[in-house]
Amino acid sequence: MENNSFLNRVLLQFQDGSKQLREDISAIVLTPEGHLWLGADETTTVERLDPTDSDTFEEHQQFPVSDFIYLPAGTEQEIDIEGLDYANHYLWLVGSHSWKRKKNKSNKTDLENIKRLATIESEANRYILARIPLVDGQLFKSCKHPDNPKQQLSAATLQLTKKANVLMDALAKDPHLSSFIVGKIPSKDNGLDIEGIAVNQNSIFLGLRGPVLRGWAIILELELKEISPNILKLKPIGEDGHLYKKHFVDLMGLGIRDLCWHGQDLLILAGPTMVLDGPVKVFRLKNGINRQENVLLKPEPVLDISYGDRVDHAEGITLFGGMPDKPSILVVYDSPAPQTRLEGENGIFADVFQL
Repeated sequence: MENNSFLNRVLLQFQDGSKQLREDISAIVLTPEGHLWLGADETTTVERLDPTDSDTFEEHQQFPVSDFIYLPAGTEQEIDIEGLDYANHYLWLVGSHSWKRKKNKSNKTDLENIKRLATIESEANRYILARIPLVDGQLFKSCKHPDNPKQQLSAATLQLTKKANVLMDALAKDPHLSSFIVGKIPSKDNGLDIEGIAVNQNSIFLGLRGPVLRGWAIILELELKEISPNILKLKPIGEDGHLYKKHFVDLMGLGIRDLCWHGQDLLILAGPTMVLDGPVKVFRLKNGINRQENVLLKPEPVLDISYGDRVDHAEGITLFGGMPDKPSILVVYDSPAPQTRLEGENGIFADVFQL
C-alpha cells in the first residue's frame, strides 16, 4: 500500500538485551525537550531514547515503573502499557484495563490449544492509570515544580479497588460498556481495551480499541483529583454527576490504537479491534478538547498507514519535530517485519508521515 504522506524512517536503537522489547512497543510520546519515551505491552518499565541526529534515537535508558508508583501485582506481571502522554511536567501512562484470552502455542497439541482458548484471565497491573513527575528528562517519585519551588510534584495512581480500579467500577454500571466488563469479554474479542491517552490541562482522554458498537468507537474523558500524595480519584464531570464523559466517534468501524494532540485537535490512530492486520488510519477530531458528551462525532480521515501480512501493526503515534516546515507524526509498530523494520540485534525503524 503506497502512502504519499510518508516522509522517512527513524532508527530507534535500544541497549543490548532489548531484542524482545523492540518487538512489543505499544506507546510513544516525544516530550518538548526532545526525549522519546516508549512503553511496551509486556514489561513493567518505560524507556527513554535521545536524539543523536535527525533520524536516530539512541542512548537508551530504562525506568522501572515500580520505582515511582505501587504495582498491585509487583514486577513479575506486565502492566500492558498502551498509552503515554506528557503534560504539566508529568509523564502519564495507562494500562489496557482488559481481560485476555490465552493464545495458541506452536508447541501445544490442537486439544491443548483449544483448552487454552477457553481460558480467560485478567491481571491486576493492567488497571494502572498513573502520572510520574518528569523534569529535565528524569522521572521522580516526588520533586519540586521546576517553575514554582513551592509546588510539589508527586507520582500518583488512580485509586485501585479489590477487582480493578474506581474507573472500572464506574464503567461496570455503564449502559454501553457494562456487558463487556461484567461479561469478562477479552480485549481481542471486542472487549473493553484502553489503547491511547491524551492529557490536556485537567482533562484526560482515553481511547478504547474496544468495544466498537455498531461501528462507533468510544473516547472516555476524565478529570482527576488528588486525595493523597499518591492516590487519584475521579471527579464528577458528566451529566447527572457521572464520573466520566463518553464521546462516540465514527472511525469507519475501527477501534482506537492511540491518541495525541495537534494543537486543539485530537489525532486518532485507528485499527481493527480483532486480530486483523488492517486497515489502519489516522483521523483528526477538530477542537477535540472542547466536545460535548453523548454526541456522535465524525472525525476527518487524514492518513492511511501501511500494514503487512501479520506484521507491522501501528500501535503508537506522537507529534514529531524533526521537520519544522512539515507538521508530521512518528509511528511505531508492534510485530515488526523482520526483514524490513528490524535493524541489527536491538534496533527498529519507526515511520514519519506528514500531516
